[in-house]
Amino acid sequence: MLPLRRPPALPDAGLLIGRLAVGVIFVAHGWQKVADTGHSGVAAGFDKLGIPLPDVAAVFCSYVELIGGIALIVGLLVPVAGVLIAVNMAGAFWYAHRGQGLFLDEGGFEYVMVLGAAALLFAATGAGRFSLDALLWGRRENAPDRESVAA
Repeated sequence: MLPLRRPPALPDAGLLIGRLAVGVIFVAHGWQKVADTGHSGVAAGFDKLGIPLPDVAAVFCSYVELIGGIALIVGLLVPVAGVLIAVNMAGAFWYAHRGQGLFLDEGGFEYVMVLGAAALLFAATGAGRFSLDALLWGRRENAPDRESVAA
């Protein structure tokens, strides 16, 4: 079987597209919490869901979504943003969607599962070469080349 040859920038372009899509979703949800619903509204909703420390959780959730989404879009501190967003989605699963089945139209967890998995993917892979992370820190000198790892 012949090895698959692809342009070296293709995985990084895929990471960029994924970061942009997921980042926009989180910015929109975070902005909605901060600007539209407001802290007290988010905290009240969290209290109804039985989330412990709803005031603290509201701040965490709102700003992880807003700032984490921006971090994904620009590609800055993506591993940290990815982990924080995944933790946020785990909380959404546990307190809002667990026991509702898979499908979103029934209150299920498919949406938070996909977003959480994508966030973990970004945490594990990093932002790629089309990012502020790459611009600021570049590739580590001792990091293996992707092509040599795939061979």
